[in-house]
Amino acid sequence: MLLWLFQSLSGQVRAFNVFNYITLRAVLASLTSLGISFLVGPGVIRYLTAMKIGQSVRNDGPQTHLIKAGTPTMGGALILVSITISTLLWSDLSNHYVWVVLLTTLGFGIIGWVDDYRKVVHHNPKGLSARSKFFWQSVLGLGAALYIAYSTQLPAQTELIVPFFKHIAIPLGTVGFVTLTYFVIVGSSNAVNLTDGLDGLAILPTVMVASSLAVFAYVAGNAVFSHYLGEPHIPGAGELGVFCAAVSGSGLAFLWFNAYPAEVFMGDVGALALGAALGVVAVIVRQEIVLFIMGGVFVIETLSVVIQVASFKLTGKRVFRMAPLHHHFELKGWKETQVVVRFWIITMMLVLIGLSTLKLR
Repeated sequence: MLLWLFQSLSGQVRAFNVFNYITLRAVLASLTSLGISFLVGPGVIRYLTAMKIGQSVRNDGPQTHLIKAGTPTMGGALILVSITISTLLWSDLSNHYVWVVLLTTLGFGIIGWVDDYRKVVHHNPKGLSARSKFFWQSVLGLGAALYIAYSTQLPAQTELIVPFFKHIAIPLGTVGFVTLTYFVIVGSSNAVNLTDGLDGLAILPTVMVASSLAVFAYVAGNAVFSHYLGEPHIPGAGELGVFCAAVSGSGLAFLWFNAYPAEVFMGDVGALALGAALGVVAVIVRQEIVLFIMGGVFVIETLSVVIQVASFKLTGKRVFRMAPLHHHFELKGWKETQVVVRFWIITMMLVLIGLSTLKLR
């Protein structure tokens, strides 16, 4: 929106040409989303508190979590609002990648909002049924996958890039690409949601991964950098750097309120949306495996649930004291802040490994 305005003014004032640079607009998008969240956040928290939209806590979980009961939830709506406004203000709205990422993110956010609303307002502990939730996630994930698949122009845009190997790219074909994209989007959405169980645990890793994906998006969208680094050139993908920057800015602001002891929780409305956003961006810039590496904490948390459920159904025994994995460590005696900070450190190391794939090929 503002890009169009500045481009119109650049004919009279050359200084406005600076806004054509993605890097500047990414910084401005991050600061805008950060500022919106800081300004609106306290009011949103007061409103959620007044409306008694509070989190319910499992009785079979760590006893230290009982004090969290009633803490305002659905704060992820604040994240989505700031991301949407910042993206609309600073990105190139003629870019179709921006729209597919933004609409998919908001779509998953709506699913999470309905689930949260039924839980905390209608006092339905099941919220949106697992079957209904998975169905609508599948509809959105498959829709995004089909759109991206049929809007590709180059073979490299549907190949699976294997990191650390310069000349290994696996052709997927349309069916393979759509299938992979579907699983990446839906899987990453649920992975972030499962991780969002402790104060600040999910949001900072999301910020770190989103910031790294912004780098990959910028490289993929730049013909010179992508050729030099041996990455596939995806025309138009650079604009996703603006979106990722908006995610990072809003996420950092939300962490201000979500840090221990949390004043507000993200809820499914935020977690499902942010996970889907990471998945869609990773698919477009052809970094699905790198997302798997950088989001290792999300992956491990998800695997712990799968292993726990499978083990109990097959043998009647549990592998972990409680799943997801962060609760297992809590029950082993780790303090909540220890679990969170250690998972942050692990994510930081994994993100650095992911970024190293840009050069180590």
